[in-house]
Amino acid sequence: MILNHRHSGPHEGIVGTWLVTYPNGQAYIQWHSDGTEWENINYPVLGGNICMGSWEALDRWHFFRNHFGWIYTDGVVSGYFNETETDTLSNDGNSYTGYNVTIFYDMHGNEVPAPRAPSPAPAGGYPGTSSATRIVP
Repeated sequence: MILNHRHSGPHEGIVGTWLVTYPNGQAYIQWHSDGTEWENINYPVLGGNICMGSWEALDRWHFFRNHFGWIYTDGVVSGYFNETETDTLSNDGNSYTGYNVTIFYDMHGNEVPAPRAPSPAPAGGYPGTSSATRIVP
């Protein structure tokens, strides 16, 4: 169930465009009012840098994102990943921080190590963090 994402007050929740910093890159993410989201990360295009998913509001300040993207090896699709993330919006609505877990899969749905990571994959996926700043229109 998707909750109402538009809130009264000085901001409209998570909806909008954000510059997000991860430990291993930066991305632009758009959170849409219909519960979908889209991300363009600063990874090489031939390795996969566009991904998307859906999200829901857990309450006024917390949001859950379920996110997918393709992985390419030498320009050929070789798998995909699923990242789940819970984000906490700041009081002024202009930044957020998050905690995520990413699991990588081959084309048959088998869990595999992250690209360029040692084998085997950690049980439960790769944990990570994010921080974001709203891009104001």
